[in-house]
Amino acid sequence: MKNALLFLSIILISSCKDSPSSKIKVLAESESEYNTQEIPNEGKKLLEAKCYICHNSKSDENNVLAPPMAAIKARYLRNHSTKESFSDAIWNFVEKPTNEKVKMKGAVNRFGLMPYQSFNENDIRKISDYIFDYQIEEPSWFKEHWEQNHGDKNYHQKGKRMNGVLNTSEPSTMEKGKLYAQTTQKVLGKNLMLNIQKNGPIGAVAFCNEKAYPLTDSMALVHHAKIKRVTDKPRNQNNKASKKELEYIAFFKSKINNNESYEPIVTNENGKTNFYSPIVTNTMCLNCHGVPQTNIDPKVTQLLNDKYPYDEAIGYKENEVRGIWSISFKDE
Repeated sequence: MKNALLFLSIILISSCKDSPSSKIKVLAESESEYNTQEIPNEGKKLLEAKCYICHNSKSDENNVLAPPMAAIKARYLRNHSTKESFSDAIWNFVEKPTNEKVKMKGAVNRFGLMPYQSFNENDIRKISDYIFDYQIEEPSWFKEHWEQNHGDKNYHQKGKRMNGVLNTSEPSTMEKGKLYAQTTQKVLGKNLMLNIQKNGPIGAVAFCNEKAYPLTDSMALVHHAKIKRVTDKPRNQNNKASKKELEYIAFFKSKINNNESYEPIVTNENGKTNFYSPIVTNTMCLNCHGVPQTNIDPKVTQLLNDKYPYDEAIGYKENEVRGIWSISFKDE
């Protein structure tokens, strides 16, 4: 359940934001199976905003970033048959993912453990309650996959069916921005972890110094977008935020420090979409961006001083805004 965003995740300035369609079509055997009322469900909106960037129902089976939410729902329902128990179990894992809490061993083997992210408990419980009560979108390949790999020969998703129309339109500009940030973060995170596993934090410094920019540029080419990571406390001076980006960094800092919900910032100027979302520190980040002597090994500190004589990117604690993704792409 890797990178579920790492940083992925994910979140607000509302006047310019695009939102996913509020209606979903699920095929029913008879019209009486539908819940015919419109569902003004906040859990559904939160699910789309915070989860679908990694757990997307439209991804090809071979290119998913993490298991679809339908798989998570099916697995957790095996052990938690009441809404309260189901919600408690989801929050218990998402609050601080660990290998000991993992229910989906196969998913972790394939994608890695979901990285820690700062989520609001109330939001996660609204999402959990929603997916417990209602049927949610499934990838076209999911039913066959689940029946073949989980011994359920008559799989049928539990929950109320919803009346409406399946959103088959192109991703919104908000969704595109999230996708570009998430997939780039995944590439950087995977390579960073490999270097740490081989050479420890010193390997991380070497990777960031030599490979982070080329990999980011490569992902920009893939997405036909301009992708940057910028900050108010740069290590590499090329990552210094502009005046406008500094305002957005301050915005996200305020939201996270006050434990408030937020969404990415999306603006549209001269036929281009500009997308901004926060990069938040976790435990791994502190090996290079924490407090010297406390989090950062003296050898790493020396290497950082040699490579980055004007380094400002230290002194962070966990769950602080390290910077933002600043992404721009043409409107289509």
